[in-house]
Amino acid sequence: MPFVWIGVLLIVLKWFELGPVATWSWWAILAPLAIAFAWFEVLEPLLGFDKRRADDEFAEMRRVRIERQFPYLRVQTRRVKVRSRG
Repeated sequence: MPFVWIGVLLIVLKWFELGPVATWSWWAILAPLAIAFAWFEVLEPLLGFDKRRADDEFAEMRRVRIERQFPYLRVQTRRVKVRSRG
């Protein structure tokens, strides 16, 4: 997401011809947007970040729904240590 914001900022600076960005090539201005596109469309699905995020969101919705349906059931967040005998 930072590359998108940097790209938008560079476009605004180029459009209003502010600072040294006014003399830069459009290729340099649009490069952060190309990097962001490559990240979101190629690398993120390739590495599985999009599915992992969707799975985390689904798990959170499921947890909230269960807590809402069964408020008397408390989900234990810590594991209880079992002492070994002997």
